[in-house]
Amino acid sequence: MYKIKVAAAVIRNNGKVLIAQRPASYHMGLKWEFPGGKIEPGEDAAACLKREIREELDLQIDVGQEIMVVKHEYPDRKVILHCHWCNYVHGEAKTLECQAFKWVTAGEIKHYDFADADRPVVDFLTGHI
Repeated sequence: MYKIKVAAAVIRNNGKVLIAQRPASYHMGLKWEFPGGKIEPGEDAAACLKREIREELDLQIDVGQEIMVVKHEYPDRKVILHCHWCNYVHGEAKTLECQAFKWVTAGEIKHYDFADADRPVVDFLTGHI
């Protein structure tokens, strides 16, 4: 089993947060997640999130405080997820490296089928957005 360190952005804009659907061919394909990706060697979570959000959605964000760190074991990998509050700055979201995306409210977020590692974040957000 290998370990992967990733960062996830909870991007806020006008009382909603952005969620993304994983491509069908990816691990946990078609599950919803908070966008982000693998933290590269020598990169911190903030730099990772700015890069990944630009690559996946063509958006510019400001990265804020870390919300939580989630450790989750899938059958083939252990994920360490660093989740940060982020604010939308500029751009029109595009599905560059995701199946779909949506801006959702706290009441709507629990109706989406999230990847297991993202579920603790969903639970936290239902009372904080």
